[in-house]
Amino acid sequence: MAAKRLHDGFENEEDRPDEKRMHRLPSFSTVIKEAVMMKQVHNVFTLLEPLLRRVVQEELQAGLVRSPRYIERSSPETSPTPPPSSPRATWRLAFLNPPQLPIFTGSKIEDANGNPLQVILVDADTGSPCQNVPQFLRVEVVPLFGDFPHDGREECSSAAEFARGVVKERAGKRPLLTGDVALTMRDGRATVGELQFTDNSSWLRCRKFRIAARVVPGSGYEGPRVAEAMTQAFNVRDHRGELYRKHYPPALGDDVWRLEKIGKEGAFHKKLTQNGVRTVQEFLQMLVVKPDVLRMIMGDGMTDRMWEATTKHARQCEAGDKVYAYSTGQPGGGGATVYVNSICQLVKIELAGVECVPQHLNRAQKAYVHQLLLEAFEQRGSLQEADMLLHASHSSNDLPLLQNAVPATPPPLPATPLWFQGNPDIDFQIIDELASQGNFAFKMFDE
Repeated sequence: MAAKRLHDGFENEEDRPDEKRMHRLPSFSTVIKEAVMMKQVHNVFTLLEPLLRRVVQEELQAGLVRSPRYIERSSPETSPTPPPSSPRATWRLAFLNPPQLPIFTGSKIEDANGNPLQVILVDADTGSPCQNVPQFLRVEVVPLFGDFPHDGREECSSAAEFARGVVKERAGKRPLLTGDVALTMRDGRATVGELQFTDNSSWLRCRKFRIAARVVPGSGYEGPRVAEAMTQAFNVRDHRGELYRKHYPPALGDDVWRLEKIGKEGAFHKKLTQNGVRTVQEFLQMLVVKPDVLRMIMGDGMTDRMWEATTKHARQCEAGDKVYAYSTGQPGGGGATVYVNSICQLVKIELAGVECVPQHLNRAQKAYVHQLLLEAFEQRGSLQEADMLLHASHSSNDLPLLQNAVPATPPPLPATPLWFQGNPDIDFQIIDELASQGNFAFKMFDE
């Protein structure tokens, strides 16, 4: 049975008393809880107020520095007059080459070729080096905000405008740029021998710096205006990040995590270490001889695009000019010898003392050579260095070692049974990434 509505004694809605009178008064405990909560909120605001004031003050100061037009006020007694236009620059400072990236705090800054930065004097219109240059100029190197100038221009219209983009060090910090920041330019050229950042760029709003060079104000130069030089914007990272820096190109002795897409102590690094691949050299050796096994070690977590990036980076490594020999002695002088370089690329074949060209081998002989190559890979730690040069002579007729082989008929294979893991239908293909240096190797592919 439906519950009956209690009769409240009022026939009409108009006769009801005010709703506020019907509400119960809050209990004492509720009042206490609300008072404690208000006290806590007040304490939080009291603690946050200095921090918020500091953040707002810093942002306002940064905005005023970048936009000085907001603090410029014309005198009420005089009518505003446009600022005088600066004379157009006749010459311009420029960096001969851009700096090498990435840049870390405390590390020497060099150009893209690994040489010290150079500042030159060029024509402002053509960009070509100047001919009639001053005997000497006093030049200084300064840091700029990464987003300066703010309107996308690559040069400033006046020295005063440029000065507003110079970054000052943080309170209690050393000067941002140290080293050869004061230069003497002679004959239109100056070299920056030592230069490094002392602080990273993460505290800037744009999070980037530029390196700039300008004629020192008040240095006595009275010739035409010389525009300032500015590099592209870049991040400056803390020197602790250099410990995880990738190498370009990698070296044979580098840890394998120096390769792209392999992070130090990451999943790929651990998988490789567990399978005995700790260096770039060991990675390349397995990539040459057992690429499928190496791909399985990396697992599905490494996509095809990541695999391509990692192997491409690894192949930039210089294999060097050392050659190692692996031989199998057979009764009656029917042994075979394969010569490989530091990453197990095949560079020479000898069957029964006869040097052979891979293209002249039949399928069974190719399978036998591939077996020897696999055995050489398994015993790579005990291979003997061969007394031969991998690089050919510097004559105009440089040829790969295997192409210099005697065009003789390969001898028959030894009577021992062959073991070959995989498809015996294999072929050889010349690898000539280092052909310009006369350095050749050979690799086998499935047909």
